[in-house]
Amino acid sequence: MDTKLTVSLSPHIHSRNSIDHCMWNVIIALIPALVVAVWTFGLQALLVIGISVAACLLTEGLIDRFLFHRHLSLSNGSAIITGILLAFNLPSILPWWMVVIGAVVAIGIGKMSFGGLGCNIWNPALVGRVFLLISFPAAMTTWPVDVPSGIGHITGATGTDANTGATLLASLNDYSYGKIGLDNVDFMDMAIGHMNGSLGEVGSVAILIGLAYLLITKVITWHIPVSMIASAALFSWAFGGNPVLDIFAGGLLLGAVFMATDYVTSPMTRQGQIIYGFMIGFITIVIRRYGSYPEGVSFAILLMNSFTPIINRYCHPRLFGRRKTSAVKA
Repeated sequence: MDTKLTVSLSPHIHSRNSIDHCMWNVIIALIPALVVAVWTFGLQALLVIGISVAACLLTEGLIDRFLFHRHLSLSNGSAIITGILLAFNLPSILPWWMVVIGAVVAIGIGKMSFGGLGCNIWNPALVGRVFLLISFPAAMTTWPVDVPSGIGHITGATGTDANTGATLLASLNDYSYGKIGLDNVDFMDMAIGHMNGSLGEVGSVAILIGLAYLLITKVITWHIPVSMIASAALFSWAFGGNPVLDIFAGGLLLGAVFMATDYVTSPMTRQGQIIYGFMIGFITIVIRRYGSYPEGVSFAILLMNSFTPIINRYCHPRLFGRRKTSAVKA
């Protein structure tokens, strides 16, 4: 069999980073949030995560084996990440067969239909989540009411606690956007995961621990998370909301740390990443403020995933060894 050796032009930059190294570091960063989800929702959360991961692995393995006829790519950990992130976007009481459908859509349509890892246009986990939200809206917006007492409650809004299965973010919208302040919310409960919501919405401290780990290991940079969170805070304030609640209630932190930063679907340059994160934050708050859904992170990220090629086209990286334009003119 003829083989062809392709040698790229110099310079050749060597690094210890690899796909496997980055992916497994992301999995490690997800562990604190996973622990908080299980602590908050019990073994049912672990079951949802397990089914989601298993279905993602099985779907990718079958497609690799019988459609692409290539070696299995499961060891790189990308399918595991998709399974965990999909589960983090689901209620803990979602029926198991819906979890399986979401996983099949996430891997089969969101990832493998484009050719696999590195070729997909949209974040696979969010493709599965949005498919389930559109197909089964009632199930996807039904939250457990038997969480520990006092979890995720808002006091003073109507004279009673709003702990009736609604998420904190939905409650913020139900009680008139911007009318609830920090004095009405148990911020400590919100920070450590004592609140209703999707598995990954709870425990902002755990997500921030994951962010710190990813930054320290240089798996991601600060540009997308910081620009996204700052943009959301800015427009929350501009639209009369409470920036702190908009940041810590819902899936904004989860999206900013683990989904908007996806290598494949986010811009390559630092300038492009800042624009990308800024627009996600803006669109998220617009959907929360004016849309029919209380949450807008998933739609905002998927929309900006679609604009990533355009951002990459106009935000070029500086060529290695090339001086800045001003220096050349001088």
